[in-house]
Amino acid sequence: MNSTFQCINSCPRGVAIALTFGIVAAVGLIDYATGYELSFSVFYLVAIAASFWLAGRNLAILVAVLSIAIWILGDWTAGMRGSFTLAWNAVITMTFYMIVLALLTWLKASHETLEMRIKERTVALREEMTQRERLEKEILRISESERQRIGCDLHDNLCQHLTGTAIAALNIQQDLAESGHEKAAADAKRLVDLVEEGISLAREIARGLAPVHLESDGLIDFLEELAMTTRHRLKTECRFEYHGTVHTNDATTAIHLYRIAQEAVSNAVRHGKAKHITIRFSGTAGQLVLTICDDGCGLAAEPHDGKGMGLLIMKHRASMIGGSLAVEPVPEGGTRVTCSINKPHPTTHS
Repeated sequence: MNSTFQCINSCPRGVAIALTFGIVAAVGLIDYATGYELSFSVFYLVAIAASFWLAGRNLAILVAVLSIAIWILGDWTAGMRGSFTLAWNAVITMTFYMIVLALLTWLKASHETLEMRIKERTVALREEMTQRERLEKEILRISESERQRIGCDLHDNLCQHLTGTAIAALNIQQDLAESGHEKAAADAKRLVDLVEEGISLAREIARGLAPVHLESDGLIDFLEELAMTTRHRLKTECRFEYHGTVHTNDATTAIHLYRIAQEAVSNAVRHGKAKHITIRFSGTAGQLVLTICDDGCGLAAEPHDGKGMGLLIMKHRASMIGGSLAVEPVPEGGTRVTCSINKPHPTTHS
């Protein structure tokens, strides 16, 4: 019905008036030709309704009066006599037309009110979606900023503090060795080794939280380091491979791709209990594809306890860089996460 109203309302006013009077004339001719024994008064409603929707109530009343006049004139010309009968028929028919016009007025008002409410709701939904997208972007921006801050604090403060501790322990070890306390010197040497391991671990965490220079080949380096860190820290076999043109000069795109890889690897180890993970980065002249495939137990059909939040964040990250994310089971067991995006800028082969 809505499409019918739009089609009718789109008709030009002049064409609408001509069409209305054309219908009245056509019905009047048919009414005259069939004689006064057959009444065609109901067919004038087509012209009345059309004039109402096309030009408004005033024209519809005019068409109603004109229709009755033509109908009465046709019956009188065809031989019907009796002024009371003609007048009675005219009054009854006009009353019927006015009732129909009242119903049409109510229907049109309801339709316009419904359309207005739909438009208002559509505008409200668009504003809500825009606000939600803006809020999601702001949350991710704040999250990324906090990651960067914590990573910088680890690198600039904790690593420096641990380095000072290692130097102090090394001095103690040397003093103990010079004074002949070999066993104590060996214990101090182990302490130095542990602190140096802590420094390396803190630097790895800092680089994961605050990756810098994630542009062009830098993304490849960080993905390769992610695979290496997964092997060493999480004790899970993880390899990285890349094919084709895999450069991106957009730092934002690179950071989101790196975060998607981080989250996918973390899910594979923690929730999927994977033993083998493959990070694959490939590209053509116009598209980049990041794939993380594992041999774990797969994803639950209905994630619960917040475990599905990581997938939602990955999908949102992909949408923010104009890409798409697909998470699907692997036929032989495990999960495959695929992020595909169009390259933001043309690149050249190395």
